[in-house]
Amino acid sequence: MSRVCAICGKGKMSGNQVSHSNRKTPRTYHANVQRVKIEVNGKESTEYVCTRCIRTANKAAK
Repeated sequence: MSRVCAICGKGKMSGNQVSHSNRKTPRTYHANVQRVKIEVNGKESTEYVCTRCIRTANKAAK
C-alpha cells in the first residue's frame, strides 16, 4: 500500500525516537491515510486520502 495522500501528497516524514534516557534514534512516521471514494473529474474512484483532507472535504460539503 502506498502511504501517500492522493490530494495533498502527504507521505513519509522523518523524526527521532526518544528513549526514556533521552537517546535519539532516527525513525519514520507514515501519514494516516484511509481508502475512500472520491470524485475526480466527474468520475468516482477509490483513493488513499489523509484524514486531514477527509475532514476538510466534509467541512466544505456542509
